[in-house]
Amino acid sequence: MHNKTLAELAQGLANGAFSSVELTQSLLDRITTEDSRYNSFISITHAQALAQAEAADVRIKAGDAAPLTGVPIAHKDIFCTDGVRTSCGSKMLDNFIAPYNATVIEAFNRAGAVNLGKTNMDEFAMGSSNESSFYGPALNPWDTDRVPGGSSGGSAAAVAARLVPAATGTDTGGSIRQPAALTGITGLKPTYGRVSRYGMIAFASSLDQGGPMARTAEDCALMLNVMAGFDPKDSTSIERDVPDYSADLDKPLDGLKIGLPKEYFSGDIDPEIQSAVQDAIKQYEALGATVKEISLPNTQLCIPAYYIIAPAEASSNLSRFDGVRYGYRCEDPQDLEDLYKRTRGEGFGDEVKRRIMIGTYALSAGYYDAYYLKAQRIRRLIQQDFVAAFNDVDVIMGPTTPHPAFKIGEKTNDPVAMYLEDIFTISVNLAGLPGMSIPVGFANGLPVGLQLIGKHFDEARLLNIAHKFQQATDWHTKAPSDV
Repeated sequence: MHNKTLAELAQGLANGAFSSVELTQSLLDRITTEDSRYNSFISITHAQALAQAEAADVRIKAGDAAPLTGVPIAHKDIFCTDGVRTSCGSKMLDNFIAPYNATVIEAFNRAGAVNLGKTNMDEFAMGSSNESSFYGPALNPWDTDRVPGGSSGGSAAAVAARLVPAATGTDTGGSIRQPAALTGITGLKPTYGRVSRYGMIAFASSLDQGGPMARTAEDCALMLNVMAGFDPKDSTSIERDVPDYSADLDKPLDGLKIGLPKEYFSGDIDPEIQSAVQDAIKQYEALGATVKEISLPNTQLCIPAYYIIAPAEASSNLSRFDGVRYGYRCEDPQDLEDLYKRTRGEGFGDEVKRRIMIGTYALSAGYYDAYYLKAQRIRRLIQQDFVAAFNDVDVIMGPTTPHPAFKIGEKTNDPVAMYLEDIFTISVNLAGLPGMSIPVGFANGLPVGLQLIGKHFDEARLLNIAHKFQQATDWHTKAPSDV
């Protein structure tokens, strides 16, 4: 059963081919025996999952099932889950048992989905490789000497290894799309404000967005149907009707206008990635699309702008972790200042400390105008680039990452090289746009992702564009040889 997609499992449950309890137990057994190879989970919720599966079987038998009732998934360990450790991949929250559910968790509970556990992630979602996790790095199922990407690396590895059919992730600068690309799965970052951030532990509040990670665009559509919607508990949530993201998946692509940014096809890009992406574009042309070169002239400014804005927001958001109310606390503090210093010094990892220090500096008196304000002005220029481009094209395409998955430890001593792995994804977050990555081939035997970028709230169109490609190709069906 582990080789079936989310849609296939939902159909099997509806047809009575197997029960949710049988399916859930099968996947729990697989996680127990196989995840030692990948370290993709932080917590496995055996008892809760089986209880949810039993309740789902009752709903299915009563004819009260939703599309995902009884289907097991996993959640990135950044979403607060009532009664379950929610660590955010950090020593700081290793002992934190959430007293409430994030809106995303609550939505899947209402849908009757089964939560198998919480997946590994970069500490507080800060990283591009999953190497900053307090629990050790998740490993790429295609080559366990390599990273699965980050920060949603645990979710990506779990889906790629066929431990779960789908998982939630979050994307602040590419943290759904980049690991999706490196592990050969499909990942969608929705428009900012489309998915509630309530109960999703904040990294950078103006950039963070939750989204689905699965093997197919069809599966992502099923997930987004549950996740999307207005939430009055989230001040950044946008009150807008939610379409059925599965309704137009089969819509023809005749007349689709694709924009190819010249900035995405120059510089330091693996030639095999470039070749795979160009082959995918040709496939789209065969499906009826037309292609046009466009320019996003401020692309090179997205990295410096992001690494001022995101750390600044992180500095503010992470100030709450001080050892006073919850989470880690140092032993035998001498006074309040000692409590703060040692708790934060011992509880945070190196990457989190680095970003807090950068952000605090950028917000400090005398530097706010020179750094933070200037970065926000550049952000506006990047947004305007996309507005101009979408006057001429329907969707923008290019590589998701400049290189395939790199080896564990290869970039940990060079933060700038690590940050540059997100060069193609970060601008989408700065502009608040939807973006997704789909598998389109291999480079040096490792998966390659094609990034699709749409207009605001154009998720349904992106899913349609991805689904039609996946109907015509089989890259999304490829799995590591030993899973």
